[in-house]
Amino acid sequence: MAETTATESKTAPDDKELEEILKLTWGQQVRQDIFQRWTQGFCFSDDEPTALVQFEGGPCAVLAPMQAYIVKYIVNNKSIDDDWKKAEFEEQNHLLCKAACDILCQATDGCDILKFVHIDDKVVCLEHSQFHSMLKIELVNKDSIETFFNDHISFLRDTFGVLLFLYTVMRSKGLVKLKEEICDLDVSLIDKEFGYGSQSLINMMITGQAVSNVFNNDQIVAGLKLQGIEKQSEVGFMTLLEHLRYCQVGTYLKNPCNPIWVLGSDTHLTVLFSFDQNLVSKETQADIARRTFKLFDQDGNNFISTQHLKPLLEKLDLVSDDEYVNLMSTKLDSEGLGIILMPSFMEEFFSEQETRTPDVFVVFHYNGQPRSNSNSKVTYLEGNAIIQESDVICISEDNNLQSCLQSKWPYIEIQWKGNVTPSIN
Repeated sequence: MAETTATESKTAPDDKELEEILKLTWGQQVRQDIFQRWTQGFCFSDDEPTALVQFEGGPCAVLAPMQAYIVKYIVNNKSIDDDWKKAEFEEQNHLLCKAACDILCQATDGCDILKFVHIDDKVVCLEHSQFHSMLKIELVNKDSIETFFNDHISFLRDTFGVLLFLYTVMRSKGLVKLKEEICDLDVSLIDKEFGYGSQSLINMMITGQAVSNVFNNDQIVAGLKLQGIEKQSEVGFMTLLEHLRYCQVGTYLKNPCNPIWVLGSDTHLTVLFSFDQNLVSKETQADIARRTFKLFDQDGNNFISTQHLKPLLEKLDLVSDDEYVNLMSTKLDSEGLGIILMPSFMEEFFSEQETRTPDVFVVFHYNGQPRSNSNSKVTYLEGNAIIQESDVICISEDNNLQSCLQSKWPYIEIQWKGNVTPSIN
């Protein structure tokens, strides 16, 4: 292991905003050993040509979302019956450019000019202070972003590709917007002790928002306004921390536009995906109603006070005159407990719009760390998922992947090919 050192980070003297962005990323000081963990390009596996490899702990906060967006392009353009795993060098470049464009464009919504952070010299080994002093900015029109990436593919694939792309997203997004979204500016996006990415960094890569929360929309907690995810994401997110009751992931992330989810353990990020588009859907009126119901159920008890029925109906543009509200309060709270359960509310108003997840579907799991894969080869693991008809959730403390997925599909069981259960660590 390289000697641990900590010195002030430096950048090009004519870009004070980039200097501030580096402080948001690393804090006031940069440890050389942590910096080295993040020093890698976007490299594809020799054993799975469309899968990225992670060499050290930490950069999965960028690599896993990039992998998710690579998979997005695959599942939207090929079927499971195609030879979708094959990719020559040029196809790899194409996939990487498409994914990079998606991540960068959604993080910079409303910006016409993007700011690419790069270094001129093609070097392999640098101290962090040397590297950061060499950073330069190139302005690129957003309309020509894909052409630019194709012409500068080494920007992504060379030694410092992950960091340069991260800085490009942040510099293009802008310091003002970053500070508006990041909850605690004193907490660096890359942990100073262990080198992993914060939830703000993960969210920025997945959704474009550098917020630190995973619930839908903004919430008021103890008088403080906390920013959440503002719309349905292109790729999703689930986390083992929800199973452990540290957080609650909202439907915008659990039900993304594409059947692809970045999965979080307590130390690492992996990706689960499927070609079955029936696993996800655009928000229906029932989805909106369920999400709106939760605005009045801040504690997550799955019920609201009968006093909240009228404002709930108003917010959903349903009939809300007093006579009707009194009638529905009596019907939905027949025992006079003063509460209305979410299932009762949904059954009454949106029973015909409820969507049903397929009972059986094929999934694939990706883990970019060789040591977490069988024979230390980064490959996709295929599994047959079954949604059991049961009222009892099977809790398996030694299967973190299943515990993570049960936050979305409580009764899911997966039979993995070769009887090898993927690791999310």
